[in-house]
Amino acid sequence: MKCADVRFYGELNDFLPAWRKRRTTSYAFEVSGSVKDMIEALGVPHTEVDLILANGESVDFSSRVQNGDRISVYPVFEAIDISPLVRLRPQPLRELRFVADTHLGRLSAYLRMVGFDTTYRSDYLDEELAKISSDEKRILLTRDRGLLKRNIVTRGYCVRAVNPRQQLVEILQRFDLLGSIVAFQRCVHCNVLLQPTRKELISDRLQPETKQYYDEFSVCPSCDRIYWKGSHYRRMQRFIESVILPK
Repeated sequence: MKCADVRFYGELNDFLPAWRKRRTTSYAFEVSGSVKDMIEALGVPHTEVDLILANGESVDFSSRVQNGDRISVYPVFEAIDISPLVRLRPQPLRELRFVADTHLGRLSAYLRMVGFDTTYRSDYLDEELAKISSDEKRILLTRDRGLLKRNIVTRGYCVRAVNPRQQLVEILQRFDLLGSIVAFQRCVHCNVLLQPTRKELISDRLQPETKQYYDEFSVCPSCDRIYWKGSHYRRMQRFIESVILPK
């Protein structure tokens, strides 16, 4: 039996059993496979990995694991420039766009509410999610590690939190998006950018009190929903403030 020493760093330890966390452990194998196969066999989706060092040298996912190798696996770097090394994910996108799996509907609505392009449908199959992520260069958000292990997926993130509000905070912090929030510019139902509209054009669709007290309206070009800064808007505004400035 052959053996390699491997250690995972940072938040990659979230995916490991307690006895492997934050320490060097052994990985036994009979036939030399790729370092990607080794990493995912140990439970870490490749989309979470940004740098691999084998015996002190940077390698890519296709590198073969050899007997006696010392392998270090690092998460995505946000603040450290590792460009001289072999970066394993595509370069960061200028404009982050997401696709969320079927269990993250509330998170999708929250991300749209704070202005981020998020594709979501409750009936997407895993194959469709992976293809959308690949074809449209969207970051695939999911709690399903198996989905992130698909070869076609190069941009992905495993959401750790269970509560939708905590999930939103996690995504905003993980991708450093707090300074990029532009709230209430997208339809939370269909993700399309809202368009301002004149009150007289939609007057026949408004309740008398809404017509009396509000003058600024937007409409979704896709589903035709009307938005204005009423009580629901104020509740959502307080929600966003609680996310940006937690107590």
